[in-house]
Amino acid sequence: MTLLSIDELKNLVANPDPPCVSLYMPMYKAGPEIRQNPIRFKNLVREAEERLDAIGISQTEALNLLKPAIELDKGDFWEHQDQGLVIFLSQNLFRYYCLPTEFPELVVVGEQFHLKPLLHLINNDGRFYLLALSQKDVKFFEGTGYSLNELQVENLPHLLAETLLEDELQKGVQHRIGTPRGATAAAQHPGSVHGQGSPDREKHEEDILQFCYAIDGALHEKLREEKAPLVLAGVEYLFPIYQEANTYPHLLAESINGNPETINLGQLHDEAWRIVAPSFQENKKAAIELYQRFAGEGNGKASSDIKEIIPATYYQRVDSLFVSVGEQKWGKFDSETTTVDLHTEAEPDDEDMLDFAAVHTLLNGGRVYTLESDKMPNGATVAAIFRY
Repeated sequence: MTLLSIDELKNLVANPDPPCVSLYMPMYKAGPEIRQNPIRFKNLVREAEERLDAIGISQTEALNLLKPAIELDKGDFWEHQDQGLVIFLSQNLFRYYCLPTEFPELVVVGEQFHLKPLLHLINNDGRFYLLALSQKDVKFFEGTGYSLNELQVENLPHLLAETLLEDELQKGVQHRIGTPRGATAAAQHPGSVHGQGSPDREKHEEDILQFCYAIDGALHEKLREEKAPLVLAGVEYLFPIYQEANTYPHLLAESINGNPETINLGQLHDEAWRIVAPSFQENKKAAIELYQRFAGEGNGKASSDIKEIIPATYYQRVDSLFVSVGEQKWGKFDSETTTVDLHTEAEPDDEDMLDFAAVHTLLNGGRVYTLESDKMPNGATVAAIFRY
């Protein structure tokens, strides 16, 4: 099973090899209903076969395409599930995700994978970063309201612990190590030896500052185009030192105080989400208010016309998009004529135009707010604030 992240979403968008099959289903985790999971799964696979047949794919080709999913249908697979199961299949790609959110049953076969139901897990309306500074390691995570996944960052130094060995500190020994990859100096605990304001203490703080500069330098490359908030977790004395080195403009003032080595991943996630969640709600509220103001002024900066919004998302004009997560608008977009053809029912090769709009907005650097239909601004199915 692959972890779900913004990079994984981009990989799914960038590597289609049609036909692309997307399967969504809710899962029972306990009780006698759990026996229904494989039955409902088989029904979804059968529906996918029918959809493939409708676009001219032979039964043999369809079964070959669906084979990786069919092979999941074993007893031990159903014993390790969460609230929702999502599967993507194409000629060159197979992914599945067991996720902590329930999805309505849905089968989509098209030119691209159907991703809109996942966006509220990873998009700008709930995505953050966490930097954990501990005595034994430096770790970097990407989080959402539902998950916290460690990311590997090129050139990120991981040797802070070797500069903060408790035995050496207790003896008052000035312990030094070789310069870690990407760092300009080793670091020590700023209060490890001598009195406050001593030259040794100042030197140790400078060593730690240089180490933090190395961490920031590695993250700068990773976060160059990002806008998600960054939360620090670590021992309190490190916070002002890292803040001095930091160049990422979305580092939050509030941090998680404590040694991350002694905090399990679930607790780290809960503490981080407690810090970031209010800002997401404020951002969403402010974005909706801005849309309503622009829509009321009639200045052309906002629209709820799907036929105007779809080409705008394709050509990078959308700054913020609001989309109803539980609805679909089936149709096709012609990039040459910039026209949108909508259908009441899905036809072969149709795409969900709401999914199309959300994915292209996200990939083009815009913000996407996936909302329940009754929370959509002015009752629209899709609404957008334009960049120009």
